[in-house]
Amino acid sequence: MNKDKVKKILNLLDENYGTEDRCFLSYNEPHELLIATIMSAQCTDERVNAVSGDLFLKYRSVSDFANAGQKDLEKDIHSVGFYHMKAKHIIGACRMLLSDFDGKVPSDIDELTSLPGVGRKTANVVRGHIFKIPSIVVDTHVKRVAKRLGLTDETDPEKVEHDLEKKIPKDHWILINLQLISHGRQVCQAKHPECEKCFLAGLCKNRSVTG
Repeated sequence: MNKDKVKKILNLLDENYGTEDRCFLSYNEPHELLIATIMSAQCTDERVNAVSGDLFLKYRSVSDFANAGQKDLEKDIHSVGFYHMKAKHIIGACRMLLSDFDGKVPSDIDELTSLPGVGRKTANVVRGHIFKIPSIVVDTHVKRVAKRLGLTDETDPEKVEHDLEKKIPKDHWILINLQLISHGRQVCQAKHPECEKCFLAGLCKNRSVTG
């Protein structure tokens, strides 16, 4: 894909979804965003936000989560799904923050992904929103919309991430995450993309193609 087409796509995304840096997950402290993102795996942001409000009142610090009982935390996050593994990861990650990082969330990608339950997607969410480090977050929406637009031919999230890094200007990396997620939710859904009302239809590689 040539640079002119990429620029047209970015301009249309800016016009339709704005250029405000925002986060779909609710949090106040860095460790809260880390935990919320761990909980968001295969779960909607709305459901995570509904759970995290009370959760972050009950567990107010990294230490509180590190010392939480597995069964108690499972009950607290039950509705986000996969609660056994997510509770285990949250407790493990917070214990490692205390033992290896002085209780602070690191900004380095390798350090972040060394934490239990933290892959590149979660690490890049934290890096982008907490540390303002240009990072591309590849979730299911970003992967789907990027492929349909012809920004990547890959299906592996890390390969999609690297393709987008090559094609998208670095100052747009954080923004493209938000915009493609919004577009994937509102217009370019997985099963029934609304191509007839899509402002990117004229630039789309797979117009009216599902999957």
